[in-house]
Amino acid sequence: MIELEPTMLLPALAMVTSHIGLVTTASTTYNEPYNLARRFATLDLISKGRAGWNVVASWSEHEAQNFGLETTLDYDTRYARSAEFVDVVKGLWDGWDDGALLLDKAGGRYFDEAKMHVLNHHGRFFKVRGPLSVACMPQGHPVIVQAGASEQGRELGAATADVIYAINGSLDAARAYYDDVKGRMAKYGREPDELKIMPAFCPVLGRTRAEAQAKFDQLQELIDPLAGLGSLYSTFGDLSGYPLDGPVPEDAIGKLGIRSISAQLRERVRKEKPTIRELYLRSGITGSARIGTPTDIADAMQEWFENGTCDGFNITPTHLPGGCEDFVELVVPELQRRGLFRTEYEGKTLRENLGLKRPVSRYAAAGLDRNLDAAK
Repeated sequence: MIELEPTMLLPALAMVTSHIGLVTTASTTYNEPYNLARRFATLDLISKGRAGWNVVASWSEHEAQNFGLETTLDYDTRYARSAEFVDVVKGLWDGWDDGALLLDKAGGRYFDEAKMHVLNHHGRFFKVRGPLSVACMPQGHPVIVQAGASEQGRELGAATADVIYAINGSLDAARAYYDDVKGRMAKYGREPDELKIMPAFCPVLGRTRAEAQAKFDQLQELIDPLAGLGSLYSTFGDLSGYPLDGPVPEDAIGKLGIRSISAQLRERVRKEKPTIRELYLRSGITGSARIGTPTDIADAMQEWFENGTCDGFNITPTHLPGGCEDFVELVVPELQRRGLFRTEYEGKTLRENLGLKRPVSRYAAAGLDRNLDAAK
């Protein structure tokens, strides 16, 4: 298996693409804000405004052991560190106003000092002076992407995210999540349109329903039991000693876990009483699949979009490249026919194509507030 370091890979992809967003995950648990802010600012410049950062707080003990630790930070500490981390990164991105770099060789002025801001952050986890050594990004800030259905995850998303990747099993659950997170934004001075909530959507397509179902059945048969058990490990621990066609043992429920995903799996076990095999077949990507014709898939997407559950979708194909090719060739034309999907890009940056405004820096906002107070 080869997993290339993504913040090194994406600049190479930026050179051979022109419109797609370039979003990758970087952990707030095992990075430092200054270095990470610089990497994503560099990617935004190289890609001409198409960078995005998927913010995660690492939970795996195995990962912790790669960074000199025996175990990971506790849940609440991980989220507290993550919230401060994102705030510091955004503060560093705000450190240079537009037009700060003068590059005036004749006048001997490289930058306008009035448009450069030193962060001087002193917090619980970080002490960062600034300014960043990368200035004036095309998007202002790279797009911030997050996921998480826990209480802490919802708060962090409402406070800081531009995009949230959600996992909801039903339209009612998705609507409740959408309303809850959007309802939290006002206390952070944010409008609902400043955040796009995009649930996972896994289409399994066929030109007929029978063809789609046959494709889904084939995919299910390909799931190796060890891979299935691995997908349940973070919630239930090691189940390899139990019969696959027996129940999930009571003492394994909720042992470990990523809270937002684990809560859904535990609830499924309590309500449906599946066997271990049934549970892993239903809980992977294909376990939440939408199976049908292009019209069926477009109908489902339209229903969710028009009923206050989402601002778009995160398409999670069952396999590559075929899963993406099926969606692009079969579903996108149907969505375009209905007027639900673009026929051309709205702009050049990822923010523009997501319908997100360029962020106002904290220094510009502070100046505006002072001017308003003076006017009063």
